[in-house]
Amino acid sequence: MRKILLSLLASFFVAILVCDPAAAQNAMDIPLLRLQSQPGGGQTLSLSLQTLALMTALTLLPSLLLVMTSFTRIIITLSILRQALGTQQTPPNQVLVGLALFMTLFIMAPTFKSINENAFTPYNQGQIQIEEAATRAGTSMKEFMLKHTRESDLLLMAEFQGEKGYDSPSAVPFQVVVPAFVMSELRTSFTIGFLLFLPFLVIDIVVSSILMSLGMMMLSPTLVSLPFKLLLFVVVDGWSATVTSLVESFMKG
Repeated sequence: MRKILLSLLASFFVAILVCDPAAAQNAMDIPLLRLQSQPGGGQTLSLSLQTLALMTALTLLPSLLLVMTSFTRIIITLSILRQALGTQQTPPNQVLVGLALFMTLFIMAPTFKSINENAFTPYNQGQIQIEEAATRAGTSMKEFMLKHTRESDLLLMAEFQGEKGYDSPSAVPFQVVVPAFVMSELRTSFTIGFLLFLPFLVIDIVVSSILMSLGMMMLSPTLVSLPFKLLLFVVVDGWSATVTSLVESFMKG
């Protein structure tokens, strides 16, 4: 609870500084949050403000992972697949999240490489300022999201923003790209999950019909159909096929 409160306070403070320039100026008058002059010229944030910024970044990282990468599509598809198999908590949540995380790192590798080469490395070498580095990193992430966002979802969010359209992809703001991307990912993941669910649903229907015709009303159809669904999944190498389909859905996007 203490960590949650500290994170909320950090996020609230940063939001005030961004939205209210006057508040930002007053905050700089506080000794712990004052800008410090460097010997070679320029200014840097005090240690307290750097710690506050780091805590805020750590708070936002899980949300950024969920809404700006391929993680959402992968974890929803794997969860629907587990439900279609009817294996309850097998594989466990930790395994599915771990698989989804490493698949996300694999799929996002070109984007992360672009961010490292164009933003992080020049900033680390002192060639650009942090504002320029953040802009370049945001541009790379925006390119990935726009590539996998449906035009209908993008236009919908643009209408909510009061815009009729944009002249170029670079003109689309983040507050429009991110929700449109999430909506597209949810729709795609549910579409893939529906296709995965169909063959297992057929097995459940066939088993239920057979048990009903035999008069075995007290026997659970799920218990009987589970071995057949597992057999089918193993024979067709279901995990490999699912992972391949997910990766190709991003490579072809």
